[in-house]
Amino acid sequence: MHHDLPLITTLAASFGLALILGFIAQRLRLPALLGYLLAGIALGPFTPGMVADADLAHQLAEIGVMLLMFGVGLHFSLDDLLAVKKIALPGAVLQIAVATALGAGLGMMWGWSLAGSLIFGLALSVASTVVLLRALESAGVLDSQNGRIAVGWLVVEDLAMVLVLVLLPPLAGVLNGEGGSTEAIWTLLGKTMLQVVAFIALMLFAGRKLMPKILWRVAKSGSRELFTLSVLAAAISIAYLASELFGVSFALGAFFAGMVMRESEFSHRAAEESLPLREAFAVLFFVSVGMLLDPQVLLKHPLEVLAVVFIIVVGKSLAAAGLVLAFRYPLNTALTVSASLAQIGEFSFILASLGASLGMLPPLGQSLILAGALISIALNPVLFRAVQPALVWIRERSALARRLDTMEDPLAELPAETRPESLSGQIVLAGYGRIGRRVGEMLMARGIPYVVAEQQRERVANLREAGVSAVWGDAAEPLVLVQAHVSNAGLLLITIPDVVSVRSIVSCARELNPGIEIAVLAASPEEGSLLAAEGVDRVFVRDVELATCIGQHVLRRFGQEPEGTPAVAH
Repeated sequence: MHHDLPLITTLAASFGLALILGFIAQRLRLPALLGYLLAGIALGPFTPGMVADADLAHQLAEIGVMLLMFGVGLHFSLDDLLAVKKIALPGAVLQIAVATALGAGLGMMWGWSLAGSLIFGLALSVASTVVLLRALESAGVLDSQNGRIAVGWLVVEDLAMVLVLVLLPPLAGVLNGEGGSTEAIWTLLGKTMLQVVAFIALMLFAGRKLMPKILWRVAKSGSRELFTLSVLAAAISIAYLASELFGVSFALGAFFAGMVMRESEFSHRAAEESLPLREAFAVLFFVSVGMLLDPQVLLKHPLEVLAVVFIIVVGKSLAAAGLVLAFRYPLNTALTVSASLAQIGEFSFILASLGASLGMLPPLGQSLILAGALISIALNPVLFRAVQPALVWIRERSALARRLDTMEDPLAELPAETRPESLSGQIVLAGYGRIGRRVGEMLMARGIPYVVAEQQRERVANLREAGVSAVWGDAAEPLVLVQAHVSNAGLLLITIPDVVSVRSIVSCARELNPGIEIAVLAASPEEGSLLAAEGVDRVFVRDVELATCIGQHVLRRFGQEPEGTPAVAH
């Protein structure tokens, strides 16, 4: 390797090889991230051929960590988390506890210290945000209820890992057995928490006021490059200042920088403008992680690698599935969530690197984490593709599975005290998201009876408390529509974004009530045409209908009546 220009050489080799291996991985229907890790292995010191500059790669990886965490914060939605908090919060905490216990048990069995074993277990407990989101998108379930639960679950895992990254450095001495009085330990812990709280308070109060104003002024200049520069400067500068002034990690600083920027009206533009650099440095991060893996670990410690993969793919998945079923969600939700979490990624790498740098995690532990990540990431798309066939296979052969998939629940049927007069000629709302909620509020204000069929249990419980008739379940299932009394309804309004589910709902509704009027909210004109051919009476296309309403308003504003529409008095 030429050391005259180590930075350029490292970048060229990393990007070039990552591109080739990432493309091959995608062609094999595997995550590109797997190719990036393999590129790192090829450029690392444990394989023959070119060896990249490890120190430079490490510094570039630090920038990658900052931008990865900035991206997590930029997409972190407290509303999305609160919508599924009743299952995501306890489920994620319990699943982390189970996976950590399994991993720590392995470490202790292999003779590692308690500190190293705990870090090892924690690294195996948290799934990859990158892998999860891309898997959900490719499966077409990101916007479904199952997808929202999986994402909310992962957000809780991410927040837990951020807390671990904050507390681990000050507690390293204690966990390494270096001793210290109880008073000194609590003092150190209290000081760390005060620094973290001070930083968070500064970001949430001062940052939320200053950041939107700064972005507004930069955006007002009309310069795209200045806007992009302001976003990146905010991410890296806040992360650096958080570390220097408050003693917190780069990761936490960047995460809160993203959270604060999300409050701005330019958050979507900030995410879009910074995406290329975030993804580029994320590639460098994964390449640098791959450089740490000695492939010999697969040959020298095959049983240990198999044990790690078993915990990640089987142990975590079974724990997650059992917890989802315990919260009385159907079997298909349990399988989707368990497949989502059956891998590890970026937080595991960050935690392993930090543990190794603090002298807590043995080198073998870091290699096993990396090997487990490689194998689990490669297996994850296969698991996702197997969810639906497995669900069908299990349903056909197991009465218990069929009961679990349609398990009894007080929210799955209307209360006995529901007024009979509200269940004749009523409107059935399938889906109670943003559009469904607005329609429901208008109907309630005018005293028009309606019943909601919704997959999110928390929403159904809240609707019941507000006096609204609602049933929990997938409206594509005939039993749910029966409970919503669709056979007596006058109108069925479907606001669910999944066109496959919509077609199933339309088919079931027609069988139960052939004369019912069906209206659907479609995502595109093409989708609208498809649904109209399925027998839908009225299709509302999101963007087209909105553009039409805006156009009509503008024409009326200037005294012109749109063609084909009656005059409206304002």
